[in-house]
Amino acid sequence: MFATNAYAMAGGQGQQGGGLEGVVMLLVMFGIFYLLLIRPQQKRAKQHKSLIEALKAGDEVVTAGGIHGKVVAVQEEVLTLEISSGVKIRLNRNSILTTKATQVEAKD
Repeated sequence: MFATNAYAMAGGQGQQGGGLEGVVMLLVMFGIFYLLLIRPQQKRAKQHKSLIEALKAGDEVVTAGGIHGKVVAVQEEVLTLEISSGVKIRLNRNSILTTKATQVEAKD
């Protein structure tokens, strides 16, 4: 009877440092997630935003749907893209993924 009480008390004392270790592990996990997931995503979003803002007539671009074309006209949120001689389409700025200049830089 006394042995059971003593064992339960000893087990409770051994767990006191566990709370601090758990907090440290959570902080380490958050740091890993930040470095591997959050930070690179923020960097890509910032680069895409600057690419979208820098678009001008004459730029050759690739859309999210894989359409290659040349920017003919730039409005506030809409671009006119010439995909073939005499064939023009209008699309939102955000649907542009890359420019030809960006693709050449990425290969080098």
